[in-house]
Formats: sequence, structure tokens, C-alpha cells
Amino acid sequence: MNRENNDHATLAGRFNENEQRVSWHDETLWWVRAKRDKAAHTLPEWEQLRAAASQIKSNVLSNLSEYLVQFEGRALQNGVAVHWAADAKEHNQIVADLLTARGVDRIVKSKSMLTEECHLNEYLQSRGIEVVDTDLGERIVQLAGEPPSHIVLPCIHKKKEEIGELFHQHLGTPAGNADPQLLTRAARKDLREKFLTRRAAITGVNFAVAESGEFVVCTNEGNADMGAHLADLHIACMGIEKIIPQRKHLSVFLRLLARSATGQPITTYSSHYKKPRKGKEIHIVLVDNGRSVQLGRADFRNSLKCIRCGACMNTCPVYRRSGGHSYHTAIAGPIGSILAPNLDMHKYADLPFASTLCGSCTNVCPVKIDIHDQLYKWRQVLVREGHTTTVKKMAMQGMTFTLSNPRVYRFAGKAGRWLMNKMPYMVNNKWNTWYKQREMPEPPEQSFSEWYKKNRER
Repeated sequence: MNRENNDHATLAGRFNENEQRVSWHDETLWWVRAKRDKAAHTLPEWEQLRAAASQIKSNVLSNLSEYLVQFEGRALQNGVAVHWAADAKEHNQIVADLLTARGVDRIVKSKSMLTEECHLNEYLQSRGIEVVDTDLGERIVQLAGEPPSHIVLPCIHKKKEEIGELFHQHLGTPAGNADPQLLTRAARKDLREKFLTRRAAITGVNFAVAESGEFVVCTNEGNADMGAHLADLHIACMGIEKIIPQRKHLSVFLRLLARSATGQPITTYSSHYKKPRKGKEIHIVLVDNGRSVQLGRADFRNSLKCIRCGACMNTCPVYRRSGGHSYHTAIAGPIGSILAPNLDMHKYADLPFASTLCGSCTNVCPVKIDIHDQLYKWRQVLVREGHTTTVKKMAMQGMTFTLSNPRVYRFAGKAGRWLMNKMPYMVNNKWNTWYKQREMPEPPEQSFSEWYKKNRER
């Protein structure tokens, strides 16, 4: 991807061309954030749950190799086949080999951000294997030829009228009909045939329990269950950080996950998979894909605590007004902006700068990831490693010089006020990125320092 033409600022600018879309995207996500707050406030022990979840995850990250080996051993005892993938390429190859060996060329898949990260759909389809996403939101963006824009609400960027047109084109619904109930029935009818005729199903994994070798998949639609139970072959794809030590720890995470994601007390379906039924197969693919590298970065290892609730996206003022696709990575928003540079610093160097560092993401994170602090630290790393543009480097060096020299700072303030007052066109022009989509403020008559010197004796 060409970073100059597809960086966050450019893609966000395209999203902002439709002001109505920006407004309802912003308002809808803030409504979800408000639901999260209400749900959290119903639990007096909410902060204790967050602290417990964070501590459990800290323990996991400090003993990850041991828990993974324990999980593998228990899973094998349960009759589940376990595969290890070092990166996305190896993950995709393992999945493709499992399907090809069984003569499967059509599959159903439930929501899995790991498979999005690995671009599994494109990989399988390039090898003649048809993939049908069965989560309704995922199915909508799949029909539109787009990736998800949100990890919990994949088609949050689309209006119902656009979905109606998509379904008219692909599912034969009446033209111009955007009734949600009609569209949902049409999707259910179309997917029912897929569930009944596909011999293999792929799911993600929300949590994997080291002590029992089981894994849990959380959905609101039951599509993961339908796919896994009706298929002969169930392939579960899982990032290695999804391990938790004991079954009892699920009670902590399940209470946090849905409340943080959508404001629900719990997901409609929290399905446990432990042993394959007679004549069926379960395979689980444990994927690293840069996670070990992130684990070794002391400043960023806590990002691996993420349980993919999307709360940081719903609260982020930048994400809400720039859209998920502006992040040009599988996982958007604040958490994606600290995960993506670990995979490719150059390609994703713009993302840590797509933040106000307001700290709202950290405030709502159910596992207490220091997201805004990590965004700030990534900026320092990227500048030090030479992954920022020359213009940005020069601008930051100029600001460093100005802010560290009081006389220069005072002169710059006076010069700026004079220019804004006498020659506003020097500031209000297309070359000033701060002027785009903003109204510059009226220049003050004096600086705060000048005002303070005059008034401090009063």
C-alpha cells in the first residue's frame, strides 16, 4: 500500500467528504459508548473486575509458553488436533491444507479478527475455495467487497439503505426496500442453505483455557455454533495471547466483554468447545504472527491483553469521525494503532499519530491497557527509527526549538498573533493542515504570560 496516498489522514479525509455519514457514525458509536457506561455502573465491583482481568492477563503474558504447552497437552487429550503457525502465511497454508486434504472447496466462517489479520479469505479464494462469512455484519461487508471497519460492528459505516441495495443485487430482495427485518430474514434464508451444505467451518476464539484444553467462542447470532455443529470439520483460529489459565477465570472476562463491547450483560451465546463428536474433527491453529516480538517490547507487551471488545474505538474521537477503514489495517482504532506498527513499522507509521492522546481509550479498556501511553511511546520509536516523514520531523524539530527557548517562544507568539490579525491569509490557506475543516480562532490581544504580568498584583 502506498503510504503517501493511503495514510490515515488521506483516508480520513475521504471519509469526511460525506458529512452526514460522519455525523451519524460519530453519534452511533457514542451511543454504544454510553450503553457501556450504563452497563458498567450496574456493577459495584466493575473496577475490581477490570483489575482482576488485567492481573490474570499479566500472569498469562509472563508465563505464556507454559500455558500454551499446557493447553496443547489438554487439547490433544481431548481429541483436538493442534497446529502451530509462526506467521500469517503459515496459518493460511495450514488451513488451506486441511481443507484441500478433505476435498473441501466451500466453507462457512464466523467472525475472526485473526483471519482478517492474516487475509485468510483472499488466500483461500485465490485457491478456489469459496468462503462465506456468516456473521451478518461480516456478510454485508463481504458482499460489498470491503473489510470490516470495526471489530464488533463490522458494517457500522453503512446505512440501511446501502445494505438494502447490496441485498437487492446479491440476494434478490425488492429494490428500494431497506426494512431491517426483511433484510435480516433474507440473510437468514440465504445463510441457512450455506450452513446445511458446507462440510467445513472456521471460527475464531475468544478465550482458550489452559487447564482444560477447551476454547470459548462468543457471538450474538449463534452463527459460529451453526457452522461448527453442522460441519464435519471445525477449524478454530487463535492468536496465542487468547489463553487464560483456568476455567474459573472465564467468569471475569465474560462479565467484562459484552458490557464493554455493546452494553449487554453477556453475549447471547458463549459456546464451549472441548471434544469433537463422533465422526467429526476439531483443529485449532495457534498463531504467533508478531505476538512474540510484541511480548518482548517492554513498553508495548500489555497490548496483548486485548480481548477485542472494541470499547476503545467507540470512545475514540478520532476513530468516530474518521471511520475504521482510514486505519488501513485489520484492527482499527486506538488498539489497532499500537498493534499494527509491531507488524510493519514503515507501513503503519502514521497510525500512532491518529490520536489526540486524550486517554479515553485507556479509561474504558476492560483489561486496563495503557493505550494512550503506548501511542505516545510508539511515536517516539517511529521517529527514532526514521519512519516518519521529513516534513513531520522538521515540524517537530522546529516546535522543540521554539518551546525550549522562552525568548523564541514569546517572539513566535507575538508574530503569530500579528499574522492572524493583519495577514490572515498567511494562516487560513490550504497549506495549513490545521485550517482544513476548521475555523481559525480570533487572535487574542495578548498572551497569557502578558496578561498574568499585568494582573498578578491585583
